Amino acid sequence: MSSAERAGDEGISLLYNLSKEELIKIIVDDAKNWLAHDGVWFQAVEKRYGMAVAVAVDTETWQHFTVIEAKRIMARLGLQAGGGIPALVECLKHRFYARLNLQDVIEQSANRVVFRMLDCRVQSARQRKGLADHPCKSVGIVEYSEFARAIDPRLQTRCIACPPDAHPAEFWCAWEFTLA
Repeated sequence: MSSAERAGDEGISLLYNLSKEELIKIIVDDAKNWLAHDGVWFQAVEKRYGMAVAVAVDTETWQHFTVIEAKRIMARLGLQAGGGIPALVECLKHRFYARLNLQDVIEQSANRVVFRMLDCRVQSARQRKGLADHPCKSVGIVEYSEFARAIDPRLQTRCIACPPDAHPAEFWCAWEFTLA
């Protein structure tokens, strides 16, 4: 075994000796680190190439990442593709975003559900800094559509509201998923 493999094993082995509370702190911290990396990366592209290019590149990366995330969540939960609305709702609870943002599901039926991001860490931070809403709708359409399709190819996604669209004060964005 190489020293790199042993070092990796040591990092994982340490986790087995931690309490539930310590593991939860690590999970939340890792989610914050992931989001910070996503934001820093986006800002670097925006600074160098402008907002339009940053959004285009961000859209392309989310098109792939969201499918990877969905498949890993399904594998971890023992879910097979094709689980419809119930599988989607369960998987949404396990995304990195769910560790950081306040979200809910309303109007759930066998063939339809509305998912809302009540508090978005990115948007709230921009609001505190006096900045305009981040225009994430075009990225969100790809992100949520591809995530849902990875869960069940029959799922269709519609944006109800997402910046730069106007949205009510009670949520930042809302998405409708229907089973075709």
